[in-house]
Amino acid sequence: MNEESSSPREVTRLLAAWGQGDALALEKLTQLVYGELRRLAHRYMGRQRGDHTLQTTALVNEAYLRLAGQDAPHFENRTHFLAVAATAMRQILVDHARTALRQKRGAGAPMVELDEAAWVSAEPTRELVDLNEALEKLSALDARKARVVELKYFGGLKHEEIAEVMQISEMTVRRDWTFSRAWLYTELRKAD
Repeated sequence: MNEESSSPREVTRLLAAWGQGDALALEKLTQLVYGELRRLAHRYMGRQRGDHTLQTTALVNEAYLRLAGQDAPHFENRTHFLAVAATAMRQILVDHARTALRQKRGAGAPMVELDEAAWVSAEPTRELVDLNEALEKLSALDARKARVVELKYFGGLKHEEIAEVMQISEMTVRRDWTFSRAWLYTELRKAD
C-alpha cells in the first residue's frame, strides 16, 4: 500500500463513498484502517485482566460489525471514524463486563484512579462498569466533558484530535479533561 492510498484524505474520501452506499469503499476503507482499529483495540485490551475472554481481534471484529451495520453512516473524517470506533469498543467491553459481573453476582471493587498511563487492578471488570456508570453521570451533567474523557481515555486521541472531532478549541479540551479527571476520581471513590 503506497503512502497516498493510506492518507487521511483517502480515508475521508472512502468514508464519504461508503456513506453514499458504495460497498466497495467499505472494503477498501477496512484495509486502510484495520491496523488503527487493532491498535485502538489493543489499547483497550491492555487495560483488561490477563485472562479476559474477549481478545483484541474479536473486539476489532465486533466493533467493525457494529460500524459496518449502519444504514447510512456519516463520518466527517478519519479522526471522527476512529472516535466512533472507540465508542463502539467501549460499549462492547462494558456489555461484556456487565455480563461477567452478572455471572459472578458482583464483588467488592478496589479504588480506581483515572490515569492516562495505566489502569491496573485485580477487578478491572467491576472498574469498567463503575467507570462507565460515572461517565453516564458526568454525561448527564455535561455531555461535552464526558465525550472528551471517552475520546481521550478510551480512544487515545490527542487534545488537538479531540478538538477537531468535537469542533471546540484545544484549550477547552484541556480544561474539560482536567475537570473531568478530578470529577471522576471523586465519583469513583464514592463507588468503593
